[in-house]
Amino acid sequence: MRIKSSVVSQSGFFDLAKRPFGALSKMVGRVVLAGAIASAAFAAPAFAASNYANPKYSGIVVDAKTGKILYGEDADELRYPASLTKMMTLYLTFEALEAGRITKSTSIPFSKNASAEPPSKLGVRAGQSITVEQAILSLVTRSANDASTALGEYLGGSEQRFARMMTNKARALGMTRTTYRNANGLPDPEQRTTARDQARLGLALRQHFPQYYDYFSTRSFRFGKQTIGNHNRLLGNVRGVDGIKTGYTRASGFNLVTSAQLEGRSIVAVVMGGTSGASRDAQMRRLVAKYMPSASRRGDGNLIAETKPTPVPAEETEVASAAPVAETPVVAAAASGHDLPNTGPVPGIRYNGESASSVQMAYAGNKRASDNPVLSPKIVPNTLDAQSLKLRQPVAAGMVDAQITNSVPKKADATTAEATAKAEPVEVAKAEPMPAQPQGWVIQIGATPDKDQAMTLLGNAKDKGGKALRNAMPFTVAFGQVYRARFGGFDDQNAAVNACKALKKKGISCWASQQ
Repeated sequence: MRIKSSVVSQSGFFDLAKRPFGALSKMVGRVVLAGAIASAAFAAPAFAASNYANPKYSGIVVDAKTGKILYGEDADELRYPASLTKMMTLYLTFEALEAGRITKSTSIPFSKNASAEPPSKLGVRAGQSITVEQAILSLVTRSANDASTALGEYLGGSEQRFARMMTNKARALGMTRTTYRNANGLPDPEQRTTARDQARLGLALRQHFPQYYDYFSTRSFRFGKQTIGNHNRLLGNVRGVDGIKTGYTRASGFNLVTSAQLEGRSIVAVVMGGTSGASRDAQMRRLVAKYMPSASRRGDGNLIAETKPTPVPAEETEVASAAPVAETPVVAAAASGHDLPNTGPVPGIRYNGESASSVQMAYAGNKRASDNPVLSPKIVPNTLDAQSLKLRQPVAAGMVDAQITNSVPKKADATTAEATAKAEPVEVAKAEPMPAQPQGWVIQIGATPDKDQAMTLLGNAKDKGGKALRNAMPFTVAFGQVYRARFGGFDDQNAAVNACKALKKKGISCWASQQ
């Protein structure tokens, strides 16, 4: 895809503008004029490197509420992710936290392999360890390669298996052209991605883990005697920007994924292949300034379907490299207002009067008969999914037939029909009616692997919440192997936020969103 804005395009990396030669061009002949043009090009080497002379560049801007592509340039061309890789390492870390496999205080040991990774790094010696939270902060700020490898080895058993977990998760999220070979983004010719895929990952991190997303806004953190600052120079300098990640290797150029929210609008933008950190940042500033006003205030932002926690693969498990034409993933249809999966809250820090994401309810309406993309609802034009359809191979006929057959009741043959007719009537218990869904604002206080434990959490929280939770309705949301503990029935945003504040004073974590 190569959609160019008339205002901001790849040439936005540079400040050279078209300048009329004025009186000079009228006084000289063609030869002199050609010489002047050549001199100008020599005096401004940026011109020689601009636009089409930078084959590494690609970019995309996505409306985070509707999924509409606001800008794109070579967004589906393969690029090296560099340290954008750590976004997936963090996604799997957040997934493990939510599933209860680890906690923020879990010790992450450093192997000789992890300790030997080149900078940037924390410099932890082999045999020593740090906490999960320290590892998260080091990835977000310093982009520490040693900590990223240590996390991968801990979560996957080895970095190679963790890389397969990363690629499997990429496919599940609809990142059809991304392949991971390591946890940190250090150079590997087989580790490739696209700007579109990185936009999907940025959206997924915001949507699926609002309780952890605040880490990407960290400006600095203390590690021993060090104060480690964030490599993302747009934080605190560009209004509305709240993360996400930078990256650089010589092969990749300067990369950046940015999330921004302002006045009820929200975008995720990607710039890859910048010629310098300054030019990359300048391009991102232009993209945010140009396309934020074009983003919609409507839409609930449920663009990327949540998937079950990624299992640790066996050593022999193979994951194919990203090919020019990608395999068909099972992904959610892009946002269209009513064709969206009903998932995930947004964090409390984003209350700017905007409409927050809906939440996935445990007793939501009936599921579609099949999750096969062939049978999914119509995909909205000009969205992430619609534009990536061109990259997908047709699903094998046998697979489609099987999925369709399994999703539609089979017609009984004569023998089955006769046996059914002779069978004694069986009394069928009436299904219990589903409870009504809570409307308005809801809050979440945690997640456990057991539904009864989740209800116990809710009961304890209600006892401590006092007046703020007096009329709140406790309920659980089943997701993968965990149950999310939530309260619903708040009249408005202020009521939900005040309930969270009351719980936080009692030491109970909490965030709110609108249902």
